Amino acid sequence: MKTFRAGVDIGGTFTDIVLLGDAGERYTKKVSSTVDDYARAIVDGLAQLLAEIGATRWRIVELLHGTTIASNAILELKGAKTGLITTRGFRDVLEIRNLRMPRLYDMSWTKPPPLVERRLRREVDERINAEGGIDRPLDEGSVERAVHALLDEGVEAIAVCLLHAYLNPAHEQRVKEIAARLAPAVTLCVSAEILPVINEYERTSTTVINAYVRPIVERYLGRLVAEVERIGIAAPLLLMQSNGGLTTARAAAAMPMHIIESGPAAGVVGVRALMAQIGIVKAISFDMGGTTAKASLIENGEATRAAEYQVGAGIVLGSRLLSGAGYTLKVPAIDLAEVGAGGGSILWIDAGGALQVGPQSAGAVPGPVCYGQGGSEPTVTDANVVLGYINPDALVGGALKLDAAKARAAIEEKVATPLAMTIEAAAYGAHLVAASNMIRALKAVSSERGRDPREYALVAFGGNGPVFAAGMAEALAIPQVLIPPSAGVFSSFGLLYAEVEYFFTRTRKRLLRALVPAEIESVLDALEAEARARLGEDGFAPGRIEIRRSASLHYQGQSFELRVPLAAGPIGSAALTALEEAFGAEHERTYGHRAGAEEPVELVSLEIVGRGIPEAPRAALAAAARPAPDIAIGAPSRPAYFGPVHGWVAARVVNRSTLATLQEGPLIVEEYDATTLVPPGWAARLDRYGNIGLGRAAARLPPL
Repeated sequence: MKTFRAGVDIGGTFTDIVLLGDAGERYTKKVSSTVDDYARAIVDGLAQLLAEIGATRWRIVELLHGTTIASNAILELKGAKTGLITTRGFRDVLEIRNLRMPRLYDMSWTKPPPLVERRLRREVDERINAEGGIDRPLDEGSVERAVHALLDEGVEAIAVCLLHAYLNPAHEQRVKEIAARLAPAVTLCVSAEILPVINEYERTSTTVINAYVRPIVERYLGRLVAEVERIGIAAPLLLMQSNGGLTTARAAAAMPMHIIESGPAAGVVGVRALMAQIGIVKAISFDMGGTTAKASLIENGEATRAAEYQVGAGIVLGSRLLSGAGYTLKVPAIDLAEVGAGGGSILWIDAGGALQVGPQSAGAVPGPVCYGQGGSEPTVTDANVVLGYINPDALVGGALKLDAAKARAAIEEKVATPLAMTIEAAAYGAHLVAASNMIRALKAVSSERGRDPREYALVAFGGNGPVFAAGMAEALAIPQVLIPPSAGVFSSFGLLYAEVEYFFTRTRKRLLRALVPAEIESVLDALEAEARARLGEDGFAPGRIEIRRSASLHYQGQSFELRVPLAAGPIGSAALTALEEAFGAEHERTYGHRAGAEEPVELVSLEIVGRGIPEAPRAALAAAARPAPDIAIGAPSRPAYFGPVHGWVAARVVNRSTLATLQEGPLIVEEYDATTLVPPGWAARLDRYGNIGLGRAAARLPPL
């Protein structure tokens, strides 16, 4: 019987599916996302792909999933009706927030509405102080009144966040017991179990988000499991977390805050694994799909991670200073810079007569004008069709026919005529504006953080990333570009590299030089025991569990902290000295300076990441995958427009396998799931792992 591992990633336009066979076979499928029921596209796509490859005796042993279900619930404000129980006097924490402004001088900017309306935020009488002592006992009568009031409002979920519960959870646990007795059918989330850390707004926001999306995620996962079982798939379902690790469906349903940015993380995990395979230590991951483009940094074999992030913030450029536009989650996540520029991003002219791209998107429905599904606004994909970069007859293996005439008409009417330009000049201008928007994301993770992009390889994927990669690399003088196999579905493929991971944290605010090592040891031991227990429940033997420790620190008086690794072994004076030095180095790298030796460093919290290592490592299995087969090429060349310098040029159209020998542009590489553009003056060649290497033709490409 043939066995497969399956990776499924839901995007705003397409749902991508990858099957990896036990002998290294790679099969891929792109289907339109079904926004009314995302599970339907997954089940239908899997069934179609298995039928297409003629798999009569098969078994899927693992189903790995990147999903946008939780983030969409927040973006569309369609989560569960949620109530909040908090300490008297702290009812408005969600509205006061932390006074961060995404646009410093925009007086018209307004905060996003709280996920919990004020009438659904109820106070109880109690007080725990900053040392964990009880200043005022819990008034259980006020708890009962609060729960009854929320039930009368018809809430589906209740979040509980009491002052300083991260130090002493006794009152929160009692509120949970009372609420569970009075409202057994309501989802309950308490901050001491969700996020036992300091920072009142961040802890409240994260707990509320978990409660807000949990009923939605529980229903979705229950429906998905039932549907895949209906078509004969009984494999365990693992979901990608925002931090790049996998989690079980059971854990994801209980703690959906960890899968909010599930989809974007998978591609970065794949890039990290590819770079380790090739031996490249510095890379920029660039993922451009139908709705957004995302960039992230790989350094020393690891993806950079953020200690917190915001969802629903619109365009996110990774700035640690200009934040506050969305809803805060204080959980680790792959550190991404994201812009609203994808294939479906709409082209429009602003009040000043300037051409703009996005962030509004045509999405999967109606999609770009060329899809012929009722779209009337021109998009980036329409511009690329007009320019000749995309074959109207070969998108998704020809399953989705594009109407080039409709694309030209839309560009002419909505862009070229208002700007008094030719159609090709207007389309090329849109292409350049989209590229400049995405270059902002590349700079946000590199030069704006003290990294020189010229020292990094650019790894581009997604359905549209390979079309723009060479042009963006030229603008930033990046010498090496890589396009991985199955680039258009690479986020799904990246799922196959990931391992099961869980994150645990506790706040212990102490001056580093006054620490009692035994206290820190006890906290770390408790966190490690929790991680090992969780992984043990998932079936990992003690010898197949890897533990990594870290600490979040800041200079005394600072509002924000930086996370640095904490070496394994006993905590003594040498370990604390090394930790202080590591913090100083990270502070200098991030902010450009470090304080003097007399400036006290303060520990804020301790973190543990537990990783389960399977008997057959996923990365090794994924790395052994065979390339996808070539597609049939129609015409050997077609006209493509490369701007006023080159104009219309007859670009050769080739398969990926043609690049086994060096090929010079202009060149268009067509595949089932993506198109790679090799402009004039650039060259392309395959490396021994099947990646397309792009570089300036004059440099003749370095050995790969």
